[in-house]
Amino acid sequence: MAKYIEGDQNAEGLRFGIVVSRFNDFVTSKLLSGALSTFKEQGADEESVEVVRVPGAFEIPQAAKKLCSIRNFDAVVCLGAVIKGGTPHFEYISAETSRGINQVGLEFNIPVLFGVLTTNDLEQAVERSGPDSSNKGREAALAAIEMANLYRKI
Repeated sequence: MAKYIEGDQNAEGLRFGIVVSRFNDFVTSKLLSGALSTFKEQGADEESVEVVRVPGAFEIPQAAKKLCSIRNFDAVVCLGAVIKGGTPHFEYISAETSRGINQVGLEFNIPVLFGVLTTNDLEQAVERSGPDSSNKGREAALAAIEMANLYRKI
């Protein structure tokens, strides 16, 4: 019979970093609130969560890499909002941000979670940053907790 290894949603004793973009703050501040309240609800101490603010989504992987290199986190959550406009800028920023976030996680061997909205319009961004379970900051925090616990068990 196969042995299954899974993480759980208990954040007690875990340390988390959050990198959040200031660009589109009316959305990213709600993602941050969702993540912070989720960590607290799942048992994380307030002192065990550090928040780093960066100018935009493009800078998120850079700050995440720096955090992973100098801090002892169990997981890092990356939050931002890239909303499609009339130029190819959206494609470049969203592609490089997602690629960079993934590279950091692979390089440092800790969970680095993608909580960056890449939406076609403002309405979609607002829907995904609401006060309920549809908040993608909340989802990223839950995934961070689960992955941190999974990494401890592996």
